[in-house]
Amino acid sequence: MTDHLGMDAAPRPVTITTDGPTAHVTVDGHDLSRQVRAYTVQHEAGQHPQLLLYAKPGADIALDGLAYVAVAAEDPAPAVIDFLRGIDPAALEQAALERDDLDDTRNALTRAMLTQLIEWATGGPQ
Repeated sequence: MTDHLGMDAAPRPVTITTDGPTAHVTVDGHDLSRQVRAYTVQHEAGQHPQLLLYAKPGADIALDGLAYVAVAAEDPAPAVIDFLRGIDPAALEQAALERDDLDDTRNALTRAMLTQLIEWATGGPQ
């Protein structure tokens, strides 16, 4: 997943503060908010978080220095579109209907389908 990314070898100090739709992203004490158009944080138990920064077009992000930080050089939309185009609707529906966590609450099937897509995308339980 991170083959096209510049992932740090060591974690860096990171601060992210949000106030609704606005976020302030600081890495190694440097405010990168104006250079970043989006970010993703992934955190698994027992590991440092991973912060993926999506730079604004034409923005230069210089990182001096406790999350692992990666800067994506490309827009993730084409990869998402390719992934979704490759989904067999019948297989998705069947997998969602067979899920143990499917219940009879409102939007349960949609929630099950989204959960199934996430698991397929991340190689999680199937």
